[in-house]
Amino acid sequence: MAQEVLAAMAGDIWKISVEVGDTVEEDDEVFVLEALKMEIPVYAPCDGTIAAIKVKKGDSVEEDEVLAIIE
Repeated sequence: MAQEVLAAMAGDIWKISVEVGDTVEEDDEVFVLEALKMEIPVYAPCDGTIAAIKVKKGDSVEEDEVLAIIE
């Protein structure tokens, strides 16, 4: 079952730590957002494989926007 990785808050994509096909475990860091001059890590919500990445470095995202899909 697919699980979405969501942005914790509005900000800019600072770092993407994974690629499509990578295996992740729950709580692995998958993205870093920059918001209010702070780096906010975004963690995998479950174990699985990165099926899709919906953003690229530098993109602005809103809170709860889908950043990636884990299967």
